[in-house]
Amino acid sequence: MELLNKKVLVFGSGISGVAASRLLLEKGAGVILYDGNTSLDAEKIRGEILLGAPCGADMQVVLGELPDTILDSLSLTVMSPGVPTDLPVVDRMREKGIPIWGEIELAYVYGKGDVLAITGTNGKTTTTALLGEIMKNYRESTFVVGNIGNPYTSIALKTREDSVIVAEMSSFQLESIHTFRPRVSAMLNITPDHLNRHHTMEAYIGAKQNIAKNQTAEDTCVLNFEDEVTRKFGENLSAQVLYFSSQRKLEKGIYLEDGRIMLSLEGEPVEICRIDELKLLGTHNHENVMAAAAMAAAYGVPMEIIRRTVMEFQGVEHRIEFVAEKNGVAYYNDSKGTNPDAAIKGIQAMNRPTLLIGGGYDKDSSYEEWIEAFEGKVKKLVLLGATREKIDETARRLGFTDTVLVDTFEEAVDVCVKNAVPGDAVLLSPACASWGMFKNYEERGDKFKELVNQL
Repeated sequence: MELLNKKVLVFGSGISGVAASRLLLEKGAGVILYDGNTSLDAEKIRGEILLGAPCGADMQVVLGELPDTILDSLSLTVMSPGVPTDLPVVDRMREKGIPIWGEIELAYVYGKGDVLAITGTNGKTTTTALLGEIMKNYRESTFVVGNIGNPYTSIALKTREDSVIVAEMSSFQLESIHTFRPRVSAMLNITPDHLNRHHTMEAYIGAKQNIAKNQTAEDTCVLNFEDEVTRKFGENLSAQVLYFSSQRKLEKGIYLEDGRIMLSLEGEPVEICRIDELKLLGTHNHENVMAAAAMAAAYGVPMEIIRRTVMEFQGVEHRIEFVAEKNGVAYYNDSKGTNPDAAIKGIQAMNRPTLLIGGGYDKDSSYEEWIEAFEGKVKKLVLLGATREKIDETARRLGFTDTVLVDTFEEAVDVCVKNAVPGDAVLLSPACASWGMFKNYEERGDKFKELVNQL
């Protein structure tokens, strides 16, 4: 699409919206950034976007209601991932025949190089970060983007034909793609999440599956054989399918056998590493390593680069991250455990009696399986946020009664500090998003580390 002198609406004023606006201004479009939040400072947003923009760039910011006169002038709308696509104003755009792209689609259309894209309910960030390190050791022009915190649109115009873009893709980002086609994709797992946005599991799964919808037989999709949804998804794909498994040996794929990660593509299986050589703990992390290694191998990265990188990789911040040991108590930051399934992995990684901090924003999740995973590990559950009563009721119904409800994050940490004894662990793994109390899970995790390090 030729955008020179065309009017484009960018919906959402977060980091993705700002980055998309800057890309559009570079391509000569007239940009209208729209946000329904009237408490924002329009001039401040406009000034931030225009920093470094071409001289005389056509840029305006609209807050609150969006007039039909603006809609009638548009050639394209670019949606930020945080904005639901079923809002009435978006329906008005569809009725008027305005093309609606996601920020990812915009970046893909104007970027160059090959995309290696990862989605799934859990493990995306660790797998993306690890694959990013592998690719940086293989290809000089490598970018790590997407849901990991760096908008794809912020680097799209810097890419070259020989670039590799490693992208973490959320269901929100995949909802509004059209031509986006990864050279290698991966879907790690599927468990219920973001049902407040997608409303049904079918819609959530459908958004995730978009990652492979434009792939062809020249491309590869890496899937978890032990996840029923992803295993069945692989049966009807145009792309070549490469499975990974932590539970069984595969004829073709990557698998865990006798404490070793093995890759079987053609001929004799090749050992990538032993799991006791990894710095990452837990079966879920071994699956993340397998997924990243399979994607790199499918792209043609030499085995010695894959092997060296996975053994050097330290993990990612906020994911079962050891913070400190204070007075014999170990503190772990798993703020990225933003849904029950991710938080179960945090509990499973603990090897001490654990005091657990949970609760936060309500994404319409069910907490039964999370509570059931406490057995023999969690000695006290400290709850806060919008979900605290819901989780407390679930815990008591399932027979776990050692719960404490608090009003503030500081109070939650204080309760754990006062009740922990030497040999215990304190784990922040909330099973909920941070919104309402914190801007994001990173801010929540940073606050936890700050409070622990002050002890």
